[in-house]
Amino acid sequence: MNSVSVVHAWVTSTSTAVCHAEIRRLGPKTQNPGRHEAGVVIKDDKNKLINKNPKGWKLNATEIIPKAGSHYSLSGGNLRISRLNKDQDAGTYQCLASNSFGTIVSREASLTFAYLENFKTQRRSSVSVREGQGVVLLCGPPPHSGDLIFSWIFNEYPTYVKQDSRRFISQETGNLYIAKVEPSDVGNYTCVVTNTVTKTRVQGPPTPLVLRSDGVMGEYEPKIEVQFPEVVHVAKGSTVKLECFALGNPAPSISWRRVDNVPFPRKVDTRKASGILEIPYFQQEDAGTYECVAENSRGKNMVKGKLSFYAPPHLIEKPQDVQKLIDDSLVWECKATGKPKPSYRWMKNGENMESTEVRSVANEVLSISRLTLSDTGMYQCVAGNKHGEVYSNAELRVIAVAPDFSHNQVRSQTLVKVGGDVLIECKPKMSPWGVISWRKGSEPLLETSRVSILESGSLRIWNVTKADAGLYTCLARNQFGVASSTGSVTVKEPTIITTQPATLDVTVGESVVLPCQVSHDPSLELKFTWFFNEQLIHFGNHGGFFEKLKTLCLSHHLLLIYIPSATLCLPISLSLLPAWLYHLSGPPGPPTSIHVEEITDTTASLSWRPGSDNHSPIMAHTIQARTPFSLGWQAVTTVPEVVGGQQLTATVIDLNPWVEYEFRVLASNRVGTGEPSEPSKQARTKSTSPKVTPANVSGGGGSRSELVITWEPVPEELQNGPGFGYVVAFRPHGTTGWMQAAVPSPEASKYVFKNESIQPFSPFHVKVGVYNNEGEGPFGPVTTIYSAEEEPSRAPTRVRAKSLSASEAEVWWKALPWNASRRRVLGYEVSPLLVEREDMASVQRTVGNQTSTVIRGMRGSTTYYVSVRAYNTAGTGPPSATVNVTTKKPPPSQPPIKVMWNASNSKIILNWERVKALENESEVTGYKVLYKKNRHSRPSVMETNTTSVELALPVDEDYIIQIKPFGEGGDGSSSRQITIPKIPGEWRD
Repeated sequence: MNSVSVVHAWVTSTSTAVCHAEIRRLGPKTQNPGRHEAGVVIKDDKNKLINKNPKGWKLNATEIIPKAGSHYSLSGGNLRISRLNKDQDAGTYQCLASNSFGTIVSREASLTFAYLENFKTQRRSSVSVREGQGVVLLCGPPPHSGDLIFSWIFNEYPTYVKQDSRRFISQETGNLYIAKVEPSDVGNYTCVVTNTVTKTRVQGPPTPLVLRSDGVMGEYEPKIEVQFPEVVHVAKGSTVKLECFALGNPAPSISWRRVDNVPFPRKVDTRKASGILEIPYFQQEDAGTYECVAENSRGKNMVKGKLSFYAPPHLIEKPQDVQKLIDDSLVWECKATGKPKPSYRWMKNGENMESTEVRSVANEVLSISRLTLSDTGMYQCVAGNKHGEVYSNAELRVIAVAPDFSHNQVRSQTLVKVGGDVLIECKPKMSPWGVISWRKGSEPLLETSRVSILESGSLRIWNVTKADAGLYTCLARNQFGVASSTGSVTVKEPTIITTQPATLDVTVGESVVLPCQVSHDPSLELKFTWFFNEQLIHFGNHGGFFEKLKTLCLSHHLLLIYIPSATLCLPISLSLLPAWLYHLSGPPGPPTSIHVEEITDTTASLSWRPGSDNHSPIMAHTIQARTPFSLGWQAVTTVPEVVGGQQLTATVIDLNPWVEYEFRVLASNRVGTGEPSEPSKQARTKSTSPKVTPANVSGGGGSRSELVITWEPVPEELQNGPGFGYVVAFRPHGTTGWMQAAVPSPEASKYVFKNESIQPFSPFHVKVGVYNNEGEGPFGPVTTIYSAEEEPSRAPTRVRAKSLSASEAEVWWKALPWNASRRRVLGYEVSPLLVEREDMASVQRTVGNQTSTVIRGMRGSTTYYVSVRAYNTAGTGPPSATVNVTTKKPPPSQPPIKVMWNASNSKIILNWERVKALENESEVTGYKVLYKKNRHSRPSVMETNTTSVELALPVDEDYIIQIKPFGEGGDGSSSRQITIPKIPGEWRD
């Protein structure tokens, strides 16, 4: 759960607060509240809710109790507030949700009310200034709640004041600043205030600006009128805007700098002409003291302010649901980042927890030393600082269990040699842990110097003798019950390998006989099992085994461990299986100790130690690398290009900056290439400024007065460093100066520039560049993108419609003239409305200058109202005058029956009974005979107005035939399929 959510609402609204309680198998978990136009959103996921029993809601820590006639109502876990009242309903809300597993609370959410009152209607006095003098026109916004946007009208709407180096509108105060008044500035100025939440807009009374007649103002140094605070606290990831503007003659220029002289990254937009410094995606490194300098030919002035970084809590380690036994201990850790450093508190079932003798609540750690059944419940860690709180939920389930061996029986038979040691495990499931005892046969087993019952309950016997054989029973007991499990111990004489190992040098491909001799207990039926490098060797398939062994041989000395378990020793060819210790001339073993000595943005220096040469000198080394973005291991380019067999260092080149790499080395000799080394530790190349620009820059569309620019994001492996973002530059076609905007998200693929002055469907030159914390990268190529267009303003004319059948009608209209500059027509939208219910039956679009279409899927014997609109990317235009069309009666619903066929000479004669249409159906005007030669071919169609037809006799395949009636309403129902074989038969139904 995140920090406190502020939600605005209108007094006339109805607010629905939805409590999202994800009651999982292990209990409830309340999700984060979201945003809603008129209330708090804490969504209720009903699909996961089990035993749902929400306790309800609190307003300002007081429980809300809905009553009859109250404007509060509960539906499931959702709180609905009707007839919102800003005096009664504003405040902090919190949802509590519970089920049989426990209770949790949501984070707090603040409900506030946005409003914007009207300006006072009194007339404003004229402001009289000299030419060349600076002036401030006060807006004085009316009472309000919610963020505001300010603009000014000059004389009459829609002429707005355009900001430049001489004019500035503060979005903090709403005031209009003119650095140096010129004669063209004389007129009436009206402040326009827009509430960003309610979208309402009000205008103040006009303020006349007039020139005095007592001369022109002389030149004077800048006087900074718009300043930013001495300290500004900025949240991590947010966008901060600093305003600075000065009066002066000549009009001062505004510049920005950091006092520590750290250059601005590309994401920073200084907007020198408008006096705004904008820093998007604010990070710790952006904190510092910033200075605004206003300068003209008469002097300069400056102001400073400090940007202080803060971050609300963000959880990086959360407690997880656990199931524990009685008397177990529990330690939960909860860690969060944030500035200032977060503090922690813990809650159980919605109530704050305090430390006790067995329970420690110490900051981010909750520990319980001896769990009891009463500790079961839902727990929440709450990390918070002055900028918000985050919640994490987890369930603790403490269980009590009687002893149970059903899933972990004592081993049924344990085989041990004379003189050996044996451990018989006893691992019952029980909670709390009880008492473990053992019996041998029917007698209690007593501990001796050779026999011991361990703390875990297992039984250990040292220096086993023949007398230790027998049945052993483990008994487990706690306050909830008792259980036992029995197994036997069998004691045998030891098996001893009598053949002494020998060392032999052999070349791959030679054969050798491997002897093996053992002494063993005569009661045992033994087999010989062979291992190579601790891997079991399978003899089932010599061909497959040979290949597998050959692969193993290429990497290792042949060390084969022999374990007897068979009555027979077989001579085995070395081409299939080596034994004991044999030296083969094979490919080298894997190199070891791969280490990255030094790494830059595009290179990595490696060192390694050689593996075994397997009796053939190493001739060369190959280096491979992999990254989180590669498909497995890939060969890399090195210096030197060929790494010799005696060389144990190399430099890998052509790497991507700011990417984590792993490296491995393979050695080769005359026999072949050996197994690769273990990967090196991950090493990240150093960062540098980006070099790759986004692909497929395009755009267009959007809403009125918008320029929409899109692109494909640069892949992470090509971003070259942290703090990656995009710089979008654009300018109207035919102009020279570029406007720029920073888009700080590396995943971003879209930027929308909105300005009331943008004309519809205007061409813009656009280019997209890149930057990161290391600096600015290049811009991509310039492309042309059109701003959003206006929807068509005219309706099509001469609309006509004609019914084609019971389900289809054709519509015609006259095309509108094409205007490629503003109101293009990309096609038409045809909308049929049902008469009896004025809802949309279907909407059908055409493309281009097409002026007719067929509407399908209509109802038979039904009247429709049809209208046509033109459309483009901005939307649809006004509808045409409606025309009505009545579809024809439905086609016959009865299929042809009594279909019969007969073969005569080389023909097939088909006959069927005439179909009679019902009263509300269209008359039958004919029949369609559909026939095909297999089920997958397209049928041929023959039409007739009689009840019989003749077809050619089938020659190579059977006929599959169906018959359907038709009328002006369309095709009716088909008869059942009949099959006519190649050989003529008798008359059939």
